[in-house]
Amino acid sequence: MRYMATYDLMESFRNTNQWLGASASALASYPIFSLVPNPALHWMAAWGDVTERTFQRMVARPDWGIRTHTCADGRDHLVNIETVVEKPFGNLIHFNVAGREPNPRRVLLVAPMSGHYATLLRSTVKSLMVDCEVYITDWHNARDIPVSEGKFDIEDYTLYLVDFMRKLGPDTHVIAVCQPAPLALAATAYLAEQDPEAQPRSLTLIGGPIDPDAAATDVTDFGRRVTMGQLEEMMIQRVGFKYKGAGRMVYPGLLQLASFMSMNAERHSNAFRDQIMRVMQDEAGDHDPHNRFYDEYLAVMDMTSEFYLSTVERIFKEREIAKNEFVVDGHKVDIGKITTVAVKTVEGENDDISAPGQCVAALDLCTGLPDEKKAQHVEPGAGHYGIFAGSSWRNNIRPLVLEFIDANSGGKSGGKSSKPANKNAAA
Repeated sequence: MRYMATYDLMESFRNTNQWLGASASALASYPIFSLVPNPALHWMAAWGDVTERTFQRMVARPDWGIRTHTCADGRDHLVNIETVVEKPFGNLIHFNVAGREPNPRRVLLVAPMSGHYATLLRSTVKSLMVDCEVYITDWHNARDIPVSEGKFDIEDYTLYLVDFMRKLGPDTHVIAVCQPAPLALAATAYLAEQDPEAQPRSLTLIGGPIDPDAAATDVTDFGRRVTMGQLEEMMIQRVGFKYKGAGRMVYPGLLQLASFMSMNAERHSNAFRDQIMRVMQDEAGDHDPHNRFYDEYLAVMDMTSEFYLSTVERIFKEREIAKNEFVVDGHKVDIGKITTVAVKTVEGENDDISAPGQCVAALDLCTGLPDEKKAQHVEPGAGHYGIFAGSSWRNNIRPLVLEFIDANSGGKSGGKSSKPANKNAAA
């Protein structure tokens, strides 16, 4: 499958379905058909609208959609999205609220590179902007990065995080969501050895696979069943001539989206069937719950082949982070060297991606960190998405994270607490 023709075949399939949807919608909308009302034509138009939108947004990068923020003065302030550090494979961006004094809580939100854009954390960003100065890693679509820019694997990802942390300085609080949790832990340990003055004040790891073998899921089972040779043969393709990254070996976003949807095929098919009926009955809108969710869910990006394969091999199969054997740029990282950065883990009781036990393993690896600087939380009834973007995050987890940040800010957070790291009831 490692050919441009295969990559272009998937894009052709997507493009064809988008065209079929647009054609069906246009055909069913001919004025002449209104002379003979027919439910089949209404269904055809609705099917066309939903199908066109579905396949069109697979190649569209979602907008952040964060334009204003209501501050304590009761006024809406413009939000300027500024690039702080620009790199070939990802930028560090800042949500600067115009006219607001910089918030003393400086947060670096590390977005996952797992097939979706950083905009997947839009609601997380908006909720943190109320009380924090928010920065986030904005990873680029590999298909748009020329081959001349070189490779990008998990070691490069870790070094990007190191550079971002150095740029923001030691008064930063890092929150890593899902996939980057083990690499954020490694980046912090790397700084602890190489540049202690640049270490963040706290590190919060949310639903990440620190030790994938601590609790089995479909994701970890897949990693065990399939060999690296099979993965490379089945999953890796070469970007076609249509994009700037022509010739780059990638794990295509469309292929990963197919895997995502196959895990819950019945639920997704029911959702689209119901949406077609809502469009027929004029009950749908651009910003209804279905479109808000799928506009983000279906917008996928390619990952470099070396990043995808090294993640599977080194994080899931070899468990280099879990064994404290991770090497970055020839340097063996010792997580036990973290002695001053407070570490908190957050897990969801019903998380079927990174099950409870996988993330909290980070605390055992931090052998040089005092117990008072360790904290953990397991959110009852929460799934993977809920622990960073759902009601569980808004109502329960976010307040705990802010409390943890304040407890480890050295009196600079602006919050009421300056005590050591919290140990909540789930610890």
